[in-house]
Amino acid sequence: MADTAVRTNRPAMGSWIYDPKVRAVVYQLVLVGIVASLIYEAATNALSAMARLRIPTTFDFWTQVSGFDINQTLIPYTHASTYGQAFWVGLCNTLLVGVLGIVLTTIVGFTVGIARLSTNWIVAKLALVYVETLRNVPLLLQLLFWYNAVLKPLPAPRQSFQLPGGIFLNNRGLVLPSPQFGAGSELIGFALLFGVAASIGLFVWAKRRQKRTGQQAPLVPLTLLLIVGLPLAIDLVLGHPVTFDIPQLKGFNFTGGKQVFPEFVALLLGLSVYTASFIAEIVRAGVQSVARGQSEAAQALGLAPGRIRSLVIVPQSLRVIIPPLTNQYLNLIKNSSLAVFIGYPDLVQVFAGTVLNQTGAAVQVMAITMAVYLVISLVTSSAMNLYNSRMARAER
Repeated sequence: MADTAVRTNRPAMGSWIYDPKVRAVVYQLVLVGIVASLIYEAATNALSAMARLRIPTTFDFWTQVSGFDINQTLIPYTHASTYGQAFWVGLCNTLLVGVLGIVLTTIVGFTVGIARLSTNWIVAKLALVYVETLRNVPLLLQLLFWYNAVLKPLPAPRQSFQLPGGIFLNNRGLVLPSPQFGAGSELIGFALLFGVAASIGLFVWAKRRQKRTGQQAPLVPLTLLLIVGLPLAIDLVLGHPVTFDIPQLKGFNFTGGKQVFPEFVALLLGLSVYTASFIAEIVRAGVQSVARGQSEAAQALGLAPGRIRSLVIVPQSLRVIIPPLTNQYLNLIKNSSLAVFIGYPDLVQVFAGTVLNQTGAAVQVMAITMAVYLVISLVTSSAMNLYNSRMARAER
């Protein structure tokens, strides 16, 4: 009788409502429907409010004439260009700061991180002061310090500091010789690209050869010969098609050359030294995570301290360093939006500032700006994750 009662209380075969998997799917569909309806209602209300307030709801502004100038442009742009062209100028300026900032902050961060572990008391304490000072001062204050306290007090162009190589430093920025490309200069560019590609191939070959035989190839002189010597040789053979326009002081300013504006220098320095203080601690922790026996074994093999650090310690510490290092790269890219406070024409200052104020297309402009930063961050994160997985496979 008990067995009969149990069988009677069980759900009938094929009754989907008692299936946990089916219920889970139904709940998810209901949730998606609720979220979609909320988004639809919010979008409908926003569009109706924008229409009532005569706020633009389309992207027609993209092809309209901007009517304003931008002092630093990596691509052709004038006040007669469109808002779309202004967007690309701001994006290029943001990418320039991001790429150069990542390179500079990596160099400074790794250097300071290794210095934190130095056996020299003065070097270690100076690195400690650098880290503890810069990472505990807000980034915005550091940007304002570099711009207002360091660069603005520099002398006027007529009293510029003259540096070697025809370089001048003043309160309007850094004035550099500008390269001029004549006929045949494209061959020098091809030679440079070939030298870089050949150097990468040489590096891969040398690593594989070292694993097989233990012999090291002279990578540094060969790389310099390919990247520097080959383009210089072709330039000499072609009669120097690449020349430099040296800046000349005329009146109250310089003519010729290429000017690097102080806003760009302040932003790059501020972002780099600030982010490097965090990377230094990441590097220090990564190096200390490597077992002491690894360095002792390398010493027993007769390796010099510099070779131990570069061949044994740092490669093993990368598995600990890379994940938090990725976060710092992303923070640097996103923090570059603070450029608006010192007047550097990045994407936020040009597009989300000037273009938004002139067109009134707030929703469209902000949506594009956020999407751009999202894409840049995802690309950076994907590249670092790929490198991290490659390092993990190499260790196995």
